[in-house]
Amino acid sequence: MHQKRNERVVDLNPQETAEWVESLDQVIDQAGPDRAAYLLEQLTERARTEGAELPIHLNTPYINTIRPEDEVPYPGDRAMERRIKSLVRWNAMAMVVRQNKYDAGIGGHISTYASLATLLEVGFNHFFHASYNGQPGDLVYFQGHASPGVYARAFLEGRLNEEHLKNFRHELREHPGLSSYPHPWLMPDFWNFPTVSMGLGPINSIYQARFMRYLENRGLIPPTPRRVWGFLGDGEMDEPESMGSLTLASREKLDNLTWIINCNLQRLDGPVRGNGKVIQELEAAFRGAGWNVIKVIWGEDWDALLARDHTGLLQKRMGEAVDGEYQTYITKDGAYIRKNFFGKYPELLDLVAHLSDEDLMRLRRGGHDPRKVYNAYKAAVETKDRPTVILAHTIKGYGLGEAGEGRNITHQQKKLNEQELEHFRSRFEIHIPEEAARHAEFYRPPSDSPEMAYLHEQRRRLGGYMPKRAPMAAAVEAPPLDYLKESLEGSSGREVSSTMAFVRVLTLLMKHPEIGRRIVPIIPDEARTFGMESLFRQFGIYASQGQLYKPHDAEMFLYYKESKDGQILEEGITEAGSVASFTAAGTAYANYGVAMAPFFIYYSMFGFQRVGDLIWAFGDSRGKGFLCGGTAGRTTLAGEGLQHQDGQSILLSSILPTCTTYDPAYAYEIAIIVQDGIRRMYQEREDRFYYLTLYNENYPMPPMPQGLDAAGVLKGIYRYQAAGVPSGPGGATVQLFGSGPILNEALRAQRILADRYAVAADVWSVTSYNELRREALGVDRWNRLHPDQPARTPYILEALKGADGPVVAATDYMKVVADQVAPWLPGRMVTLGTDGFGRSDNREWLRKHFEINAESIAAAALSRLARDGQFDTGKARAAFAELGCDTEKIDPARA
Repeated sequence: MHQKRNERVVDLNPQETAEWVESLDQVIDQAGPDRAAYLLEQLTERARTEGAELPIHLNTPYINTIRPEDEVPYPGDRAMERRIKSLVRWNAMAMVVRQNKYDAGIGGHISTYASLATLLEVGFNHFFHASYNGQPGDLVYFQGHASPGVYARAFLEGRLNEEHLKNFRHELREHPGLSSYPHPWLMPDFWNFPTVSMGLGPINSIYQARFMRYLENRGLIPPTPRRVWGFLGDGEMDEPESMGSLTLASREKLDNLTWIINCNLQRLDGPVRGNGKVIQELEAAFRGAGWNVIKVIWGEDWDALLARDHTGLLQKRMGEAVDGEYQTYITKDGAYIRKNFFGKYPELLDLVAHLSDEDLMRLRRGGHDPRKVYNAYKAAVETKDRPTVILAHTIKGYGLGEAGEGRNITHQQKKLNEQELEHFRSRFEIHIPEEAARHAEFYRPPSDSPEMAYLHEQRRRLGGYMPKRAPMAAAVEAPPLDYLKESLEGSSGREVSSTMAFVRVLTLLMKHPEIGRRIVPIIPDEARTFGMESLFRQFGIYASQGQLYKPHDAEMFLYYKESKDGQILEEGITEAGSVASFTAAGTAYANYGVAMAPFFIYYSMFGFQRVGDLIWAFGDSRGKGFLCGGTAGRTTLAGEGLQHQDGQSILLSSILPTCTTYDPAYAYEIAIIVQDGIRRMYQEREDRFYYLTLYNENYPMPPMPQGLDAAGVLKGIYRYQAAGVPSGPGGATVQLFGSGPILNEALRAQRILADRYAVAADVWSVTSYNELRREALGVDRWNRLHPDQPARTPYILEALKGADGPVVAATDYMKVVADQVAPWLPGRMVTLGTDGFGRSDNREWLRKHFEINAESIAAAALSRLARDGQFDTGKARAAFAELGCDTEKIDPARA
């Protein structure tokens, strides 16, 4: 008799079912659970082969993954470690409380570290290696809001002093202060990774672990047991970046990656999943993605209860209660827990009858039990061929009691009164003087105390103190500019795009005997768009397992070559993942002692506005490398339309203090910029990175002009071509600014003005409005602060000395890009740009629409000369018609 699918809940043969279950129990008793799992796997495969549709179960019961009988004893002195941890807790709490007492509103967080303390301390005492036999050690991504706890431990270690702690969130005072969260830019000797922007730590840690393998497989660093540890929040997992790349970690078999998700069940305002179970939700997602999942839910106090639970009702009750209920139990007394948790089933009341209400309140969550945490970490380290996530159940604000333990307001808790301070001290048995406790003073035991001896010995065994940022990479000499001679000489009349010119520069650099092996091309599945497929065979695409198939184009010269030591990171369609790789490579000089030069080439539209937060964090990380916005420009990328045509990335890049942006037109400009960028970042070791716009319009690349001073290219402007005719009878002269392909439109406008209107025009290549503005602002500031000194002159004015007449600046970007220099050219500038949404059409019509073609530039110049009394107004009006410029059409910025 066959049972229909919708009748599966009915047991048609209970006796047969019981016999199967009994057989399974016998296998477990005699051969162990591993044998039982194997048999079930074989049966499942056979059932599916025979057509049985089996449900997919990605969840295990709501209990600890590691059974008590499989645990090893805790290797450390638990009493000693608890005393140390309690002191760290105290100093972390005191740091925030004191600061908000004396500087109301300065902020800080107590509750996150309160929930995380055990998870971190077990790592600090037993797992986090600062080095491996002289090689760099583990990389730890700390949960950002827990920074007071990390500072407090460094204080006990003697790496920070009391003045540092007193100046938490006071970075601009006489004594060096501590940054609010992990920020390498602000504390370059301490923090490695900025993590407090939710979601960035998770994705960066995945790609960091992958890049570690990349360096090892390419022979750039020796293989060691080094690991990446990520401490993350359960609420943080809702960010798309947090879980968007999980399958990369399993696909790459990143057993060097361990995530610890601090499941305190609360986000900033309330429960993460009040009506559900976030641990179970995360378990299903990670198991489905191929991760090893270890749940640490219950402390060892629960082991005896579970062992005596022969009915299975305790495990059932644990699975029934939702997170909102678990949060409520934390805020109530033992009588409430007895009635509302255990009281649902009379058998459970009998199970805990021997426990007092106080005993029930002391039943710990797994994330606060060092033994459970240690065994989870040990299992993670021993897992091979897949990453591990540890889902640790904790309590937000643990130990704060009425001041915020488990309460919705706990994230914002900054102050404790004397009674609450005393509760905290007594809860954790913190041995500090009463007077010091009353005033929340910092406390560090004497250097010869047993606590200090133990703390230092544990870190000595693990290779030193953490976190610590200590860049060790040697300076790398940049190739001389002559090495790129081929790019300096132009294309000999052959039409090529600036993207192809860049690819040639990149290829030459990758062949260089020194810098070549350090180049990391990163591509989000657009190599053929950018003409980079020639690199596939020459340098190979990185694949951690090599190429397990024969590509269909294997017989072709430029076939798709993957290899274990490949140099190119072909990331697929993920700009976020690509920036995470860019970050890992761009900070390798600090994390691995190996200077790497990443070049991330992507659709410019899908850069800053899509992954701007990750790029901001890259700057905070003191990252180095080249962002290369391909298919740039709102009118140069023909046909693609509104979603693809970029007219704002240069503006967005301007907000990053360490980003140097260029909009080059010609191959020699690209060569000059890239060579100088390598020199500044890797030879001079400047903490900066570059953004280059690259276009897909083909035109002849001229050779570098004779006598050109490269300083003009690097500072942002130089005269590319002087006026070819004298000015007209009225002496009309104009200056034309162009950038990228629009420089060619300016050159054509120059000819129109000369041939048809006898107006002289100089044409200037503006490679960087951003740099011109920065330099000018710096000069203005110096002049303001030194009124008694002779005024300095911004470079934009130095360059334009003797260049008279109005300035017409045309760009394939928004007008505000060129307008950055308007304050230093008062009354002179007319700006033409591409404000507004893009359109699908060819370049001729797009540039006419946005009024940045040569005709529009010439018309704008004549109009401005007429306004200035330098050109006949009637002729200027007629010129618009002659040049095909519609004076009554709708403003493209609003079209």
